[in-house]
Amino acid sequence: MFSHRARGKTYPAVLLALLLCVAGSPTIASPTIAVAQISLTSPQPAQTTNDVQPALHLSFVRVFSSADDVRRTHPILDRTLDIIAGPADPVTHVDALQSPSAVATDSNHRVFVADPGAHTVHVFDFVQSKYDHLDPHGDRLHNPISLSVDAQDNLYVVDQNSRTVLVYDAAGKFRHPLGKLGGGESYFDSPAAITVDKRTGRIYVSDRLRHMIFVMDPRGKLIRKLGNRGGGERPGEFRFPGQVVVAGSELFVLDSGNARIQILDTAGHFLRAIGLDDADPRTGLAVDHDGNVYVSDPDLNQIQVFRHDGQMLYKFDLGKFPSETKGTNFSRPSAMWIDADDCLYVVDSQTNRVGVFQIKRDEDKSPQ
Repeated sequence: MFSHRARGKTYPAVLLALLLCVAGSPTIASPTIAVAQISLTSPQPAQTTNDVQPALHLSFVRVFSSADDVRRTHPILDRTLDIIAGPADPVTHVDALQSPSAVATDSNHRVFVADPGAHTVHVFDFVQSKYDHLDPHGDRLHNPISLSVDAQDNLYVVDQNSRTVLVYDAAGKFRHPLGKLGGGESYFDSPAAITVDKRTGRIYVSDRLRHMIFVMDPRGKLIRKLGNRGGGERPGEFRFPGQVVVAGSELFVLDSGNARIQILDTAGHFLRAIGLDDADPRTGLAVDHDGNVYVSDPDLNQIQVFRHDGQMLYKFDLGKFPSETKGTNFSRPSAMWIDADDCLYVVDSQTNRVGVFQIKRDEDKSPQ
């Protein structure tokens, strides 16, 4: 379960009056309130004759990497509590990102970050100013590499070591594994990424070495396999598939070995493809609520945005921040996630942080 804590400190009830006196009555900050608004609009928007696409902007919201970024700090309060209650107990878990590989959010705005380097999934709750680890007392998480959330806020974690999907409920309680066959064998050889269709509950898992997408029902029963065991380059075939995303009635697959994104319907029928200059296991994939496709390029430090039909719209250079956000420059963006409020979460694989950006369109701007 989630056992929210603030860096190991437990504050006795008798300190409540002191807490309120020194700290006052703080307001709860929404995870979508921007720290600084930064326009990262590409100078080369798409030009069309019959379809005018609103210009996209990314506005910087925040960057975070540890428990310190979640809790509200007050130097006088912290020093006073240390004197009265004693210093915080030693923390047995790693409270900072070590090598984040995936990010996801639920309907309560909690942010989950898979961290194989720390052998954990970090839980950042900016609304409640709390931080925790998923399954802090369990021994199931060894190499968590991918995450997804369903309509009931159940969290799905791909653990590469066990080659299974671990399912936790909204309270953080472990429910069951998915992908196990009789005798303890797994469906998967090398599961790479997962997505859940919130409408149907169907689960899609990419397997890099089997060059397939596995489709399971909510109970984990295998429905079908997409692709061929040996891989391929024809429509509906994959070579080293990576990130997968369900948006609406479509399944988006990063077909990294063929440097393309394949779009299928959720039954697995090929619809179209978007060609990429390059792709590798670090490349991230996300889809916004207009169907625009976001692809991260770690080497160029960019996020490329394609229209639903595959036309290039923009390139956002995450390394070009104004001086107001000094110290937040990104390098090597990898995994991404877009939440219900059109916030884009980006894993910075070079400096082990997660950045949050609000997706804005020209039509979203209020008149001055």
